Amino acid sequence: MRPTPMPLKLLVDTATLAAHLDDPAWVVVDCRSDPANAAFGRAEYAKGHLPGAIFLDMDSDLCGEKTGRNGRHPLPEPQRLAATLGAAGIGPGTQVVAYDDRGGASAARLWWMLRWLGHEAVALLDGGITRWAAEGRPLVTEVPSPGAAGFAGEPREAMRVDAGFVAGNLDGGDAVLVDARVPARYRGEMEPIDPVAGRIPGARNRPLQDNLAAEGRFKGPQALRAEFESVLGGVPPARVVHYCGSGVSACHNLFAMELAGMAGSRLYAGSWSEWIADPSRPIERG
Repeated sequence: MRPTPMPLKLLVDTATLAAHLDDPAWVVVDCRSDPANAAFGRAEYAKGHLPGAIFLDMDSDLCGEKTGRNGRHPLPEPQRLAATLGAAGIGPGTQVVAYDDRGGASAARLWWMLRWLGHEAVALLDGGITRWAAEGRPLVTEVPSPGAAGFAGEPREAMRVDAGFVAGNLDGGDAVLVDARVPARYRGEMEPIDPVAGRIPGARNRPLQDNLAAEGRFKGPQALRAEFESVLGGVPPARVVHYCGSGVSACHNLFAMELAGMAGSRLYAGSWSEWIADPSRPIERG
């Protein structure tokens, strides 16, 4: 009797994924997106994607209803997300591999969401479609028709916090905020997407790009751990709350911390775009 393989929970390399493209227990998900262009991901998927990969759209499939006060990418209702995942062929025993073309900046959101609903077998393709194509591996335009699976999961609410929690902990008591945006946005010197520039008071900056090596693959666990320890200054992971512009790229820092052996940090899913929707909330610049 063949032993059940251990699920992959963090990274998978291109060679391993290539060996499993025809494995019915694996589902590959294209998560490409562009914060400034909602049509980008689907258009790129149509041009070419990994064989058998399905596409999940950041602005519809992986996003809840926007109210104007809950940010640009609010989390969907758990039941709706579970239905989306099941329709994509993801069931209890499925190994999911997510990829994008931005070093995991979008794919990490799906990684976190699956974990949020209790699905552990999800990994990111290290280097994404960029590395896959650079190695001369195949891309196709055929759109698969996955069989529906019975996805079932309950949200782990301890993995996230809301705006009220953030507002109540601006003094750093039970939470230390880490902002995943580029330094110029963190400092409030520019803001290309949201109507207000700046940051949540007291937040520290860890741009997601710092998690990657020059070729777009993740740095090693030791390097990541040393860098995050430098940012956090001894703050334990359980007190760390990540945010970004809309709760997408912040998941990259959550992923990188887990890769570094620093599991247990949390996500403020509404992030900056939700925070600034209430003008009474304080902001900081400089």
